[in-house]
Amino acid sequence: MKRFFSLLALLFCLVTPVLAVSPDEMLADPGLEQRARDISAGLRCLVCQNQSIDDSEADLARDLRILVRERLVAGDSNAEVEQYLVDRYGEYVLLRPRLNYHTVILWIAAPTLLAVGLFGLFWAIRRAPARTSEDGLSDDEKRVLAELSGAGEDETRNG
Repeated sequence: MKRFFSLLALLFCLVTPVLAVSPDEMLADPGLEQRARDISAGLRCLVCQNQSIDDSEADLARDLRILVRERLVAGDSNAEVEQYLVDRYGEYVLLRPRLNYHTVILWIAAPTLLAVGLFGLFWAIRRAPARTSEDGLSDDEKRVLAELSGAGEDETRNG
């Protein structure tokens, strides 16, 4: 049994994540290839939507990986490559969106709306009239109702 767990631990150590990058996409320069991997790890596959283009086997992800490598070979910096893709596909292509005014609004809007809703609910509950008895009538209302009910009965008897 101990041998089985040792073998299992060894297998877990040897397992590495499988990337969808094919050998024909890789650059000859290891420095540029590492930069391409770093950039593509932060880019969203527009087909799979929750994978990076490095992990996706979709055709569009392959095209984006090739485009990233072409831009790096052309001499673009990492930021320029990312900006080129954002200009072309929108900020959705980034797995980690940038902190801009519209992303701040999105992060602040939900808690603000929740707080406003809770305040409105608390205010509505506080403004509701207090119930004094089980049937919802105050003592004065019960007295008036009894007088009206008694007066109505007297009129029907006399009439």
